[in-house]
Formats: sequence, structure tokens, C-alpha cells
Amino acid sequence: MTAKLPAPITLTGRHVRLEPLTRAHTRDLFTAGGGDEEVWRWVPVPVPRTPEEMADTVDARLADRECTPFAVVDLGSGRAIGVTCYFDADAAEEQVEIGGTWYARSAWRSAVNTESKLLLLTHAFEDLGMGRIYWKTDHLNERSQNAIRRLGATYEGTFRRSKQRPDGSWRDSVYFSMLGEEWPAAKARLTERLAAG
Repeated sequence: MTAKLPAPITLTGRHVRLEPLTRAHTRDLFTAGGGDEEVWRWVPVPVPRTPEEMADTVDARLADRECTPFAVVDLGSGRAIGVTCYFDADAAEEQVEIGGTWYARSAWRSAVNTESKLLLLTHAFEDLGMGRIYWKTDHLNERSQNAIRRLGATYEGTFRRSKQRPDGSWRDSVYFSMLGEEWPAAKARLTERLAAG
């Protein structure tokens, strides 16, 4: 199978629906996380403190040609509660990054992240034909690193002083990946985890 680049698509699970991000999601997203320092602590953009700033944050994602952004919609409420993205897809190299993820605090330690990542991984490996999916995160963001490890990803290394934070300080970026041959076992574990609760 020749790998394909991601395109806007809707991916639906039992708890969440990932749908192409649009400006229409702005109000829900502001309600979900606007002005919340803890939600935005490790997202490399300024904290959106007004609906207009959230609209600017959404517009920036939509304008990024290397990004395929999704609104994460809670199926129970029908409201967008966060965002997640594919980045830097390369069909020739059969790889894509998953990142730019944030959720309302109410979704933390719930099935939301596990199912969102299961939907993205399934689509990338099984529909797009990717052979490697990777993540990178701030070296201080232990919560994100632990969540990525729980998906079954492998630590690859740390790029030092790789990205400037909104406050002007510099972060190291911790890289993880999952390969196509590792996906079946990871999928089974993630599916079992979701079924258990």
C-alpha cells in the first residue's frame, strides 16, 4: 500500500468524534479551555483568554499547511472539548506526527485521550498506510510523556533546546514513536483498556 497524506475526515468512537476543526468550534473550545493556564501550560501558543483569542488560535491551526487539525467532540454533550492534529505528514517516508493536543480539564484521566489516539492511530496505520507515527513533547511535561508511553510508544531521544516557549524560555523536545509492526499489539491493548472502562 502506498502511503497517503491525511485529509479532513470524521472519525467516530464510543466516547468522542474527531471532526475537521472549523471556526464554528470556537465557542465550545473557549468554554472548554479558554483562559485555563493549566490546560495550556505545555501547548506552545499563548493562552487564549478571550473568545477572539481562541478564534485566532483556531485560525492559526487552520492556516498551518503542515497541520490537519481535528476538534475533539464529546459524544455525550455534542460539544467540542479539545483539539488534536496530524502534523508534517510525509507519504514518501510513510510517517506522520500526532500533536497539538489539548483537552478540557474535565476530560483529563478519562477515555477521551485513549480513544482519540486510537482513532488517529487506526486511521494513520490502516487507512493512510503510515509506517511510523511519532510524538514530541516538552521535556518538563511528564503528564504528556506518561500518556504517550501508555499508548505503547517507544522513547527515541531528546532534542535539546529545540523550541521556544511563549514565555521566551527554551524547551527540550522528547520524541516517541510507534512503528507499523508494533501497531497490532498496541491496538489490542488500547481497545481492551477502553472496553474495561
